[in-house]
Amino acid sequence: MCKKKRYPLFVSNDIKLTLKVNADGIYIPSFNRTKRFINLEKRKIIVIGSAHNQKEIKEKILQRCKLIFLSPIFHTKKSKSNLGVHKFNYLSLFNKAKIVALGGINEKNLRKLKLLHTKGFGGIGIFQKKTGLLRPVFIKEKILFK
Repeated sequence: MCKKKRYPLFVSNDIKLTLKVNADGIYIPSFNRTKRFINLEKRKIIVIGSAHNQKEIKEKILQRCKLIFLSPIFHTKKSKSNLGVHKFNYLSLFNKAKIVALGGINEKNLRKLKLLHTKGFGGIGIFQKKTGLLRPVFIKEKILFK
């Protein structure tokens, strides 16, 4: 389906499956520290990865990732800590890699993305379609739902 719509296909953390389905690239999660992804450039497979701190960014650079997702930039329910604008900019400027912001991006902090030194951003909540029935209406310290 991705080939029909001309979308790039990335397989997560599985070289054999990437080669089997002739995917455009592979995604390496932050917990994967192996160096076995280095030879994939010869096969024209794009390697992307994720990181949460400087040590993991260096590992992704050694794994020859073309793009690194750095997260979480803003507060999320899953994570107790976040990078924030200043630490994100420090990490993205300090490293000569293409860094993409990820994590906790919503309508409230969307303007802060202009302050970031990033090649792009990604998110789930910001792109989900909102329905009128679940939007809260704030009236004098009470939350009512339409």
